[in-house]
Amino acid sequence: MTRRDRLALVPIAFGVLALGGCYKPVFPPDQPRTQFETYDRQRARIAPLEEPDVFGTPQPALRARLGRDQD
Repeated sequence: MTRRDRLALVPIAFGVLALGGCYKPVFPPDQPRTQFETYDRQRARIAPLEEPDVFGTPQPALRARLGRDQD
C-alpha cells in the first residue's frame, strides 16, 4: 500500500468508529445521576428534571431542584 492509499483509509476508519462508537446513553433516564439524587429517591423527595415554561416548552427545573427545603 502506498502512503496515498493509507491516507484515503483514515476518513473511512474514522467514520466507522464514529458511527459504531456510542450506542448506549451515558445517563439512562431511569438511573440516578448523582449520589444526592439517590439520597432524595430513598426519602421520596424526587424533584422534577423539567417543567414547561409559559409557552409549554420543556425547560430544566432549576428552581425546583435548587430551591428545595433543607432538613
